[in-house]
Amino acid sequence: MTTPVTARDRAKAQRTDAILSASARLFAARGYSGASLEDIGAAVGISGPAVYRHFAGKQALLAALLVGVSERLVAGGDAVSAAAGSPLERMRALVDFHVDFALGNADVIRVQDRDIAHLSPESRADVRQLQRTYIELWIDGLSGIVNANRDELRLRVQACFGLLNSTPHSTSTALRSRTGTAPLLAGMALSALLAGAE
Repeated sequence: MTTPVTARDRAKAQRTDAILSASARLFAARGYSGASLEDIGAAVGISGPAVYRHFAGKQALLAALLVGVSERLVAGGDAVSAAAGSPLERMRALVDFHVDFALGNADVIRVQDRDIAHLSPESRADVRQLQRTYIELWIDGLSGIVNANRDELRLRVQACFGLLNSTPHSTSTALRSRTGTAPLLAGMALSALLAGAE
């Protein structure tokens, strides 16, 4: 029998999520070194020291942000792959999933691009391992469509990620909106993955 989640537990979880969102926003805007725990606490209406009730420190906060998003990518990629029918449907589902991620997590992508070096060696290794797992998931999907060795498939997948993950660096908020941009990005990504395939 599981213990019911109390209102206090829910409030703490909501505050933790708010801290993670604020840290992503502030790290993206100012860099890891330019955003203090006081800044992050103030962004969610608490003091800097109160952040320690949720995270051991700023580095632990960065780890929770980057390891957490990598775990969600792997779990989400697994889920959409398992639900798809044909290899092409699987690839389309993975592309749509990642496009949605890229458009909805611009701050986290910017933080990972710039501040991953601030993670502890252990957390950095965790992120890298999760990234490799996610890439392998895509390679496995692509291998059912494109007749190529795994090195070429990896190149195609990483080039696709380069395309999709560059979107958060756009200065245009309109460009990053899901409505018009998602189908365009998905089409471009699928074309890149399948370029020259028989």
